[in-house]
Amino acid sequence: MNEILIIGSGPAGYTAAIYAARANHQPVLIEGPQLGGQLTTTTEVENFPGYPDGVEPFQMMDDLRRQAERFGTRFVSGVVTKVDFSQKPYKVWVEDTELYESNAVIIATGASAKYLGLPSEETFRGRGVSACATCDGFFYRKKTVAVVGGGDTACEEAMYLAGLCEKVYLIVRKNYLRASEIMQQRVLNNPKIEVLFEHNTLQLTGTDKVEGADLIYRKGEADEAVKHIAIDGFFLAIGHHPNTQLFAEFLARNEEGYLLTEGVSQQCLRSDKSIAHGIFAAGDCCDPHYRQAIVAAGSGCKAAIDADKYLKTL
Repeated sequence: MNEILIIGSGPAGYTAAIYAARANHQPVLIEGPQLGGQLTTTTEVENFPGYPDGVEPFQMMDDLRRQAERFGTRFVSGVVTKVDFSQKPYKVWVEDTELYESNAVIIATGASAKYLGLPSEETFRGRGVSACATCDGFFYRKKTVAVVGGGDTACEEAMYLAGLCEKVYLIVRKNYLRASEIMQQRVLNNPKIEVLFEHNTLQLTGTDKVEGADLIYRKGEADEAVKHIAIDGFFLAIGHHPNTQLFAEFLARNEEGYLLTEGVSQQCLRSDKSIAHGIFAAGDCCDPHYRQAIVAAGSGCKAAIDADKYLKTL
């Protein structure tokens, strides 16, 4: 039986592995479908401490992985397909066949950004398409970008980008903003932001990177029209979905699906809101607010420390 199982290989999972391994727990980390996690969908990381010249995300994740490996972490390639958290030892199955058991599990499965589903989004992923303005906005200083969405997140992203960019289009599917009143006023009063109400994105255009977007105005109506805008970057702000469905039978989640933790710790709660002793969450799977690599790494540290303290009580 393994002392600590870690599910997920992003900044939270790797950091948890570093701390758990240095505490001599010889953790097993199950890497999941996307080695390095959601961070690897961006182009360059400039806001993670320790990389003054920036770093490519795959390089950064490899650095974290090697650091965890140095202290004794064992890595398992594959996807967790089933868990049983009803009693200890907790059971985790990889690809339905390999069974791992442990009295302590750290869940670091992250959250995936929602995309529009356009083929051109995939074509330009990492080359002008982003789901994180805070992560990638700096690369578009004094350029023109578009943000898709009409809620608070979209308005916040648009305001953030307006502080960096020459112009920001906010593409809104409906004829109104869903954001709070104060966020609406900030956006509508910002001279750098142009709100395109009742517009949907048809496709992104460009050669090696995003150079424009084709939009459709009032789709299906008598005055339907196609419009092209020249842009350098295209930001999605239509939400994230945490990768937590696998644990829904056993653990408490909020309305959006984010795992709930107890107090200031990373200790998970069961569906009846009692403490799920020995099960911890870290990173974006339990964080609907920040979604930053440095925050995820910090919560991975906390989860490993919490797990170490828990194991010492057994």
